[in-house]
Amino acid sequence: MNAPTDRDLHAVLWDFGGVILSSPFEAFNRYEERSGLPANFIRSVNAADPHSNAWARLERSELSAEEFDLAFAEESEQLGYRVPGVDVLGLLSGEVRPEMVAALDAVIAAGFRTACLTNNVSAGNAVGGEPRPDVADVMRRFHLVLESSKVGVRKPEPRFYELACELLDVEPPHCVFLDDLGINLKPAAAMGMTTIKVVDPETALADLSAVTGLDLI
Repeated sequence: MNAPTDRDLHAVLWDFGGVILSSPFEAFNRYEERSGLPANFIRSVNAADPHSNAWARLERSELSAEEFDLAFAEESEQLGYRVPGVDVLGLLSGEVRPEMVAALDAVIAAGFRTACLTNNVSAGNAVGGEPRPDVADVMRRFHLVLESSKVGVRKPEPRFYELACELLDVEPPHCVFLDDLGINLKPAAAMGMTTIKVVDPETALADLSAVTGLDLI
């Protein structure tokens, strides 16, 4: 946790997949195991040229699902194994973590402004189309939902965080941000946000309790 002292916190910003939802990396690993791929191979494809690869372009709505299918397959093949992009899209649905939703509700009840900052794909490109009812129910709770596919920028681009603060009318030093990826937390910390890396949900909620003064465990 990056938690500067003497902060007057006004807003709690949340990543979605890997924070509110269980991590898609678990589904990636299961796919890799049954497909005979090295562990974490899909993540390695996404990490190569991270600001302009197929995944980044899809999350900015610069590629259709069909274009992503081919582009990801070509990028993965260059790294040793051809993986259709459509297969990856089918692995993105995680399970809602009820303890995180309860914490979100408690944060809102305490008067904090909230936002979901999510790198995602447009509904037209997502497998299954519109969000699942349980996901939509959580999304309705946030004061603001900022989606990379709609605004054309994505984490870790600084403009994404700036937009969130502008729309919430809050300064970065008055925010705490939870994400499961260090690369997404670094720009937020550089802007002055308190950051919490979500590896284990219970530990993350203990950290959030410490910075908000709420009992979230």
